[in-house]
Amino acid sequence: MADYRKLYLKSRTSSSIKPFTLRNVQEERVGMSQKNNLQFSIREYKPSDQAVVMSLFRNGIFEHVYPAFFQAMSNPDHVGVALSICMAGYVLGGSSYFQALLFGSLWAGLIYYCCYDIYEGYMLRRLSADMADIPTSYLKNPDNGFWVAEADVNGQSKLVGIVAVTGKRGGDEEGERFEEWNGGVSGTEATPDSRDGGFGEMSHVVVVFPWRRKTLGSQLTRKALDFCKERGFAELVVNVGSSQTAAISMFQKLGFLQTASHRNTHRNPWFSKLAGIKVIQMKKLI
Repeated sequence: MADYRKLYLKSRTSSSIKPFTLRNVQEERVGMSQKNNLQFSIREYKPSDQAVVMSLFRNGIFEHVYPAFFQAMSNPDHVGVALSICMAGYVLGGSSYFQALLFGSLWAGLIYYCCYDIYEGYMLRRLSADMADIPTSYLKNPDNGFWVAEADVNGQSKLVGIVAVTGKRGGDEEGERFEEWNGGVSGTEATPDSRDGGFGEMSHVVVVFPWRRKTLGSQLTRKALDFCKERGFAELVVNVGSSQTAAISMFQKLGFLQTASHRNTHRNPWFSKLAGIKVIQMKKLI
């Protein structure tokens, strides 16, 4: 019995488990704070960034198709239609569950296609407009700006985010307004109170997925706010899709308020109605 007790005491003293002390708790907190406060460098766009920026832009748009699809399918009207279609398939198929599932899948496929078509249409329009020549669209005009965020990944610099600002002065007559929305659909003519200083319009706010929820989106937005302040703009406007709940929450925490909303996607009206995508306009006074 004494031998067993000696072995037990020896195993306890040689254990690798650290004792619970205040110092250990403080070390863990420091490690967590360093992990959550990653440093990013935000700089102006360079022509050599084009390939990566275009990839971020495309991915940033298409990743919103599924959230928009799930939001549309959860609409009570769409749920009722889906149940009715499944019931029709069940009856027409002679009490066939497979037929009911097939009819329901066709309805879901139609909704998904509508969402995809709207986002794809927006992307193609932007690729033929401002994104076709970023230096000309954003860098040659002092009221416009385009920035990229870099992070150190295994000793190498990697682009992990982008943001753009288009300045709007009270005397500008540019015709049709850019169809601004971070990863989404087109907008209509903006009518915020631009006062004498005009306003800035933020777009293309994209953050690579592994780097989200690490304050990078907030840092990019603050960069846009600082730029607008330097240019003497009275406010910063951004348009975001209703399915982008994380982005909306972030903008609200930064002091943005919703000022308007619309469902104009510049696509087939029936597609817009079925997709149910709503564009929310938010702004912050500077």
